[in-house]
Amino acid sequence: MSKTSSAVKNRYNEQVYDRLAIVLPKGRKEAVEAFAESHGLSVNGLVNLLLRDALGVSAEEWKNQAEAEER
Repeated sequence: MSKTSSAVKNRYNEQVYDRLAIVLPKGRKEAVEAFAESHGLSVNGLVNLLLRDALGVSAEEWKNQAEAEER
């Protein structure tokens, strides 16, 4: 992959996604990763699923709400 394509992808990701860092107690990272993997998810996918469920929002609404707010 060239530097140009990485730069283009990085710009796209900055425009389309927000980043959020989470902090866990020492030793919990592996358990969270294992739990996510056991459910066929990445940690990011797990966090998004849990937030959608807690907020009562479907996956489609979760994605489209951000797009609607940009307009």
